[in-house]
Amino acid sequence: METGRNGPPKPIWNIVMVSAIAAGIQFGWALQLSLLTPYVQTLGVPHVWAAFIWLCGPISGLLVQPIVGYFSDHCTSRIGRRRPFIAAGACLVAMAVFFIGFAKDIGHRAGDSLDNPTKPRAVAVFVTGFWILDVANNMLQGPCRAFLADLSGNDHKRMRIANGWFSFFMAIGNVLGYAAGSYSNLYKFLPFTTTTACDVYCANLKTCFIIDIVFLLSVTITAITTVKETPLKSNGSLDVGEGVSSEPFIGEIVTAFKTLKKPMWILLLVTCLNWIAWFPFLLYDTDWMGVEVFGGKVKGSSSEQKLYDDGVRAGALGLMINSIVLAFTSLGLEPVSRLVGGVKILWGVVNFILAAGLAGTVWITKVADAWRAKQGPQILTSPPTNVKSFALAVFGLLGIPLSVTFSIPFALASIYCADAGGGQGLSLGVLNLSIVIPQMFVSVISGPLDAAFGGGNLPAFVLGSIVAAISALLAIFALPNPKNQLSLNSGTVVGGGH
Repeated sequence: METGRNGPPKPIWNIVMVSAIAAGIQFGWALQLSLLTPYVQTLGVPHVWAAFIWLCGPISGLLVQPIVGYFSDHCTSRIGRRRPFIAAGACLVAMAVFFIGFAKDIGHRAGDSLDNPTKPRAVAVFVTGFWILDVANNMLQGPCRAFLADLSGNDHKRMRIANGWFSFFMAIGNVLGYAAGSYSNLYKFLPFTTTTACDVYCANLKTCFIIDIVFLLSVTITAITTVKETPLKSNGSLDVGEGVSSEPFIGEIVTAFKTLKKPMWILLLVTCLNWIAWFPFLLYDTDWMGVEVFGGKVKGSSSEQKLYDDGVRAGALGLMINSIVLAFTSLGLEPVSRLVGGVKILWGVVNFILAAGLAGTVWITKVADAWRAKQGPQILTSPPTNVKSFALAVFGLLGIPLSVTFSIPFALASIYCADAGGGQGLSLGVLNLSIVIPQMFVSVISGPLDAAFGGGNLPAFVLGSIVAAISALLAIFALPNPKNQLSLNSGTVVGGGH
């Protein structure tokens, strides 16, 4: 395991530059959420393939982040430990996004018929690109967060601020991605994207992804060329005296779990419950707007389908509002945590907000149902303004706990790791397991759970609300406070046992 420290904290502009990479990463994710589902349907992807595709995220997170974390802890490249993985991850993201955006063109050149609704070669290219994208994103995010911990030295406050900036830029990437995805004439800036095999919708998606490639590579190149990193010597030590064990990967993973201290185990539990609460809403938020709030149907009459589409578009607006709240809240987490008595209290409070927001979806749905019952089954119109406003308010409200979910668990993992003398890359990879395992759990149980209670999204949301309240209680009463530190300006650090 890694011991010692990374030297004094680096200037805050270094942290901001590295955090900005998150905007490029999240830009691509927002495009996926807003554009890829309809695009996949135009490729004629069967249901079984769709399930296979979306399994990529948790599987790659389960395997890739711990492996990349381990090797970034032990990398002896002359340009540093984290920067080679960040550069490689960004290049892989660019390659994957190219495959996804140009899947129809490549498939057509390989023999796909324009008249055939299913385009098997394009599907193969798309699936390959999608899997590479998820692997690359995991390869990029883990070293970025570990690099932020390195740049923070052993300063707990700086670690929290660093992860707050990372969360802020994730929100910026979301806003940019949703904005680009919602502009239907973007392809006109790059006319060559419209081809025989690629219609206007496809060309718009392709243009968005080309912008994403340029944006991500720009922020990544700027960060890794302006922010310097101390290389790890071949004997496993940094110039500042830090040591890294030569234990093999599997051995160190086993050792990492065997030697996890109680604070880290509780952090993993709280994070796991937190994400079980989040995933139902993150997966089905726009569908909830289309079905439960607007009363539409994916497959129904033209009026019902239009209501569903209107609801999904309203949900996209909700996601934009959520991202704006997320951005502003992320920068205020440090002073607010001091006001409420610490980061664990703040995490507990916002998890209660998450529980209330998810429970609120039930009330909003009942109000919408009552309004439709009053109108009669023959009248199919959008819900009244107050119902839509309440629904959008839930999206905005949930931006507050999301900012904490994107920052504080990672900051605490870095802090506990620094106190225990562990490798930052591997510890963040271990934390990621408590995120991807809940994702698999929710993916497996949400369908049967909804079916058991008559269908719809509410049963999974109610489960999320209950679990969020449990995670809030554990965060407040079970999660240990990080060891206190004096200001590093005074030359004294308390609690950095190295």
